[in-house]
Amino acid sequence: MSQSPGSPAPQSIAMIERLIGFDTTSYNSNIQFIEFAADVLKSLGASVRFTYDDTRGKANLFSTIGPIDRPGIVLSGHSDVVPVAGQDWTSDPFILRRQDDRLYGRGTADMKSFIAICLTLAPDFAARQLEFPIHFAFSYDEEVGCIGARRLIEDLSSLTIRPKLCIVGEPTEMKVIIGHKGKKNVRCQVHGKECHSALNHRGVNAVEIAAELVTFLRRMQRRIREQGPFDAGYDPPYTTVHTGVIQGGTALNIVPARCGFEFEFRNLPDHDVDGLMAEFRAFALSLIPEMLAVDDGAGFMFDEYNTTAGLDTAEDDEAAVLARQLSGNNDTAKVSFTTEAGLFHNAGIPTVVCGPGSIAQAHRPDEFITLDQVAQGEAFVRRLLDRMTLR
Repeated sequence: MSQSPGSPAPQSIAMIERLIGFDTTSYNSNIQFIEFAADVLKSLGASVRFTYDDTRGKANLFSTIGPIDRPGIVLSGHSDVVPVAGQDWTSDPFILRRQDDRLYGRGTADMKSFIAICLTLAPDFAARQLEFPIHFAFSYDEEVGCIGARRLIEDLSSLTIRPKLCIVGEPTEMKVIIGHKGKKNVRCQVHGKECHSALNHRGVNAVEIAAELVTFLRRMQRRIREQGPFDAGYDPPYTTVHTGVIQGGTALNIVPARCGFEFEFRNLPDHDVDGLMAEFRAFALSLIPEMLAVDDGAGFMFDEYNTTAGLDTAEDDEAAVLARQLSGNNDTAKVSFTTEAGLFHNAGIPTVVCGPGSIAQAHRPDEFITLDQVAQGEAFVRRLLDRMTLR
């Protein structure tokens, strides 16, 4: 395939169109998407491994081309996309629209274009005599907590020969990302005691207790913002604390018995997020005696429903060096969003993030990727192919 600089191969655009057509919003199954990708790769003689969620309605795909007796390189991406409900799209989000130098559709930037490039160039890998294998890892439910990648990586632990490094193709405008923040999501349910508001001394106001906890998180954020720790590579350069959802109460004249809220930490990789959570729990426990003095059923329930590790790859790590060479850019950067890269890295597989498209377009109505970014992504994978080919 040959094309002018900044112009991607027609096959890549056709593959992007095909993948955008699968509505893999996280609340849907991704099985059709994964089976399609597996069929493409199996037709080339690639091996395939599947791992499933508990319902078997979602799947990960791990596929290998090349020799299996030595460590290889993983190209990793997620198949799911975020919802379009409530967003003002000017065209069908699941039908690719090309306008000028842009391709519009849900997942064009985040991150089906990268997967499309992998599948488009897979025949070239299959046609070469590779020095070591290329692995394609496509996961489910990244957008709701990197859920699928955890099972995929756990499955890899059973392999006799594990991959030597991983490149996650999240949209970075082809910049090499060596660090990203970690994330911990928490649900808190406050159990109080209901009563008439005229007799509020006989109740435990769950909304007011929740407000104290949310205020504590706000104070924690203020302290971190002012005192650190800091890493100037991130924007913002500190761990963030955020409450995003709160629900409680039924009527103004009823002391509410229930209030729930959800919050998150997005932590610098070396900031002890478990320590922050322990600090929050200790404050919550300090409120218990006052609550129990009114009702012995009062208290809290905490659900730490997602914790994803941050990424902290050294500049001179093999994965970082290789990605810089393939991208033609000697610079590296760090980002505040979270990916499966931290999970791969913590599993002992050195990892970086580098892929086509801009994160600024992700999750937005009329999400798009430029043709130039697709072409740059192709060039990156082609250079990798040349590096892997036996001379």
